[in-house]
Amino acid sequence: MTPSTRRNASDDSTDAGTDLLVDGVVGVPAGIGEPARLARAGAFDAWLHGLLPAREGIALIAVGGLGRRQCAPYGDLDLVLLHAGVPGVDELAAALWYPIWDAGVRLDHSVRTLAEALSVAQDDVKVALALLDARFVAGDRALADTLTRTATDHWRRTAVRQLPALREITEVRWRTHGELAFLLEGDLKEAAGGLRDVGILRAIATAGITDALRPAVRAAHLRLLDTRDALHQQVGRRVDRLVAQERAGVAALLGLRQSAAEAAGAGARADSGDGDALLRRVAGDARTVSHALDDAWRAADRLRSGRRRGADGRPLRRPVARDVVEHDGELVLARTAIGARPDPSLSLRIAAAAATHRLPIARATCEWLAAYCPPLPAPWPPAARAAFVTLLGAGPGLVPAWETCDRYGLIDGWLPEWTRLRSLPQHNPVHRFTLDRHLVQAAYEASRHTRDVERPDLLLIGAFLHDIGKGLDGDHSTVGAPLAEAVATRIGLPAEEAALIGTLVRLHLLLPDVATRRDLSDPKTIAGVAERVGDTTTLELLHALVLADAAATGPAAWSGWKGRLIAELVARVRTTLDTGVVPAPPAPDPALVSGPLPVVHLTEDRVAVAAADRRGLLATVAGCLALHRLEVISADAATVDGRALVECRVQPRYGLAPDPIALSADLRRAVTGDVSVTQRLRGRALAARSGGAAPRVVWHREAATDAVLLELRAADAAGLLYRVTCALDEAGAQVRAARISTLGGDVVDAFYLVGGWPSDEQRDHIEAAVLAAV
Repeated sequence: MTPSTRRNASDDSTDAGTDLLVDGVVGVPAGIGEPARLARAGAFDAWLHGLLPAREGIALIAVGGLGRRQCAPYGDLDLVLLHAGVPGVDELAAALWYPIWDAGVRLDHSVRTLAEALSVAQDDVKVALALLDARFVAGDRALADTLTRTATDHWRRTAVRQLPALREITEVRWRTHGELAFLLEGDLKEAAGGLRDVGILRAIATAGITDALRPAVRAAHLRLLDTRDALHQQVGRRVDRLVAQERAGVAALLGLRQSAAEAAGAGARADSGDGDALLRRVAGDARTVSHALDDAWRAADRLRSGRRRGADGRPLRRPVARDVVEHDGELVLARTAIGARPDPSLSLRIAAAAATHRLPIARATCEWLAAYCPPLPAPWPPAARAAFVTLLGAGPGLVPAWETCDRYGLIDGWLPEWTRLRSLPQHNPVHRFTLDRHLVQAAYEASRHTRDVERPDLLLIGAFLHDIGKGLDGDHSTVGAPLAEAVATRIGLPAEEAALIGTLVRLHLLLPDVATRRDLSDPKTIAGVAERVGDTTTLELLHALVLADAAATGPAAWSGWKGRLIAELVARVRTTLDTGVVPAPPAPDPALVSGPLPVVHLTEDRVAVAAADRRGLLATVAGCLALHRLEVISADAATVDGRALVECRVQPRYGLAPDPIALSADLRRAVTGDVSVTQRLRGRALAARSGGAAPRVVWHREAATDAVLLELRAADAAGLLYRVTCALDEAGAQVRAARISTLGGDVVDAFYLVGGWPSDEQRDHIEAAVLAAV
């Protein structure tokens, strides 16, 4: 059965009768959806039934996708040849497996007696789960029924004891594959909330521990299966990771199409699929599965540990907050709260209690709140506002409490804007979360810094709202500021505090942008930031918000050098705001301005060079660093008493530090004009050229005291700084400082060019030279 007819990636038909795999042996239907999956299972059943001769004491059993009748277009077969000790079983197995292999079908197989199969299931929880999907295909039905019945009965008796081991295995898988709801390229099967977790829910439901497969879970499961069907059909082979380049095609096959205007704006075909709609749908389904599994684990834990009961034999009830009690390990409403007219702040107060005490909210309580809790007035009453701040500042308990409330629609009642933000993908690979989870995570990270600021409540609210403008046209900081201010006003903050929230949102990228792209020794840089920030209260809130935002974004958003640059900027701006005087720039390193030349100093992240004053020294140093696979983060050039000084902050491009002796030797030879090093630099620079999107140059005339700022936005490449500084030098421009900011695969490099460069003709000449070098 070889793939002789594969679907065209643009074909969006879901006809279950279309032949996908045909080779004169069996036709396996293509298509997306449950009817197609059942048809594929039926075709495999018929084919396999013909391969196994009828014989007592031997049975062919399907597990996995075929056992569940959920065959993906390019899925594999999981088969067990069960026997009762009959002779010649090895030859019989070979006669069965080889036709399957010859047909080009992926096969996972085993040959076992009934006792062997049950023994393995007792020792391996994954095998025990697999046997719950076991289904008779051919041969001795009575033997197969004995296995399926016995395996199921054994699981029901032992599930409570086996679930801890299963949970440990599951959490290892989650750490490996991440959370499907928040990944841009998630594994539909293995990631948390994926198809593998539905199998665990099915096992828990089979054990009778809880009703894990509720209608919402079943619907989410079917949509995830449909997505995997479409992914197989789009790619033409077995694959479970929904990668970016296949997203639009999969969306189109599922009927999630962009409008003509959206497609034109994205530069796509008019019939292309809406990849963002697909990501949001997958995220919602994965969350449904994850929430159900969390509930199931808790039910299993309660069953295993037993209920805590009082002297009267009833489960203990412990008050934890006004109108909130703990009952059997979950939070429920006090009886007086249910009987009285509900307080609009009730849902926020129980969410805050759940986050603070790190206890789950009972499902029935969430359903009651969604049905009967009245909407919040505008502005919110003080109790609601206080509960909201408590919720945001609860630390580790925030995320699970928020996710539970979101699951039952409570968040939409608090914040109408949440519908737009929910599961919104962030396509910058630096981000590890969807937008909604990023905002909640930012509030959680901000809770670590509440003791560092004068107004911790405003820090939490500002962190939660800082990216509210994303997904709308325009710069999200500018667009989001009035939206955040409106939310803050609705929450009940006074006008001046709501305005400060708007300021935090508008300026939340100011400190990292300036610290990584501007010369912090330039008084104009410090004065400009101080003018925009206005006061030290806002400055400390912005600093804490930057730390929270970076931690919530992901590891790639932060580094030690970035933290040091931002801390230096904050310290200099604070001094300016406190004294009204911009601090003087730091003096040159004394070791560089004395002693014989050349001078080379190396540390883990700093390279400093002093040489006889000459043009092109910065380019030469940058080229040497590129030769030794060092990335330049910042560079400063100056002339002191006839000496040219160059200081660079660096980091290894591939994580491995260079040999300091070889680097120092190359630097010394290069700055003294050694031709052999220069030739190596030019050869490497030419070899490193790469394509990509068209680069762009932006001029900033008023950004520096004694220079004009040229900003280059281009694709990142090794040796880029060397080529650009060489081009600037050859064009007659003197670079006194450079700042390099890498954003994924792109860079924003800022070059301080000494002089005003007022002439359009001069600037055009410089710009052309830079773009040619890129």
